[in-house]
Amino acid sequence: MIGLVIVIFVFLFFLALLGIKIVRPYQRACVERLGRYQRTVQPGLNFILPFIERLIKVDMREQVVDVPPQEVITKDNATVTVDAIIYYEVTDPVKVLYNVANFRLATIKLAQTNLRNVVGDLTLDESLTSREKINAKLRDVLDEATDKWGAKVTRVELQRIEPPGDVTEAMHRQMKAERDRRAIVLEAEGVRQAAILKADGEKQARILQAEGQAAAIQKVADADRYKLLTVAEGEGQAIERVYGAIHKGNPTRDLIAIKYLEALAKMADGQATKVFVPYEAAGILSAVSVIAEVVQNRKEGTKDPKNQGV
Repeated sequence: MIGLVIVIFVFLFFLALLGIKIVRPYQRACVERLGRYQRTVQPGLNFILPFIERLIKVDMREQVVDVPPQEVITKDNATVTVDAIIYYEVTDPVKVLYNVANFRLATIKLAQTNLRNVVGDLTLDESLTSREKINAKLRDVLDEATDKWGAKVTRVELQRIEPPGDVTEAMHRQMKAERDRRAIVLEAEGVRQAAILKADGEKQARILQAEGQAAAIQKVADADRYKLLTVAEGEGQAIERVYGAIHKGNPTRDLIAIKYLEALAKMADGQATKVFVPYEAAGILSAVSVIAEVVQNRKEGTKDPKNQGV
């Protein structure tokens, strides 16, 4: 009897263990009872009826699907090899379990089909330079198709768009020629800019030099004019003073003649090889000769006794 109780206890213990289910935080679980969907359970400790209910866990984390490479013909009849990576996450565990048999395989086939459609509408050059456009269009198509499967495509990334070998070699030659052309253009542009800058520098230097010379000439002219004006003003004042002094002193003609001769003597005492005598000097000299004769006559008169008696 005791043995039967122990057996029943052990059976109930293992039965309880079979009914205890733990769901991880990133999981959701669907419970089927006798083959029919019964409920969805949340993360944590859950209990089900052993042998009657079945718990199916669904990973709700973001998943990655690698789309294998495939050959695609572009709009201009070039064959390229394309592969991609799809990131998705389950939004409804019930739909992902009961609306699609193999979600990963269905997603891969759907991606391959749409890749052919998207790339087939583009030329080779467009397909090589429109990765973002292809990613966005493919993501929209896959997201719309997988919505009824209880999943959301978060992003699509093209890994490789590889043209044939001969096309790749031609593209390399084209790229090299384009780079050589750009280098030549840049060198020519650099030489042109250097010549322009050099000419502009020489122009500015000449302008500044001419402006400096003009300013110097202006300064010199101003200085000469100031000098001439100052000398003229000084001479004018000197003449006025001399003229005034002469008038005040009431000089005789003899004194004027003597002063004139002194002035001529100073003029002749210079380093000049020629001395220009003013026209008025003739009259002065005649006056001087008259004075000299008068003086001479007076001297002779003092020596002659006859003349003394007169």
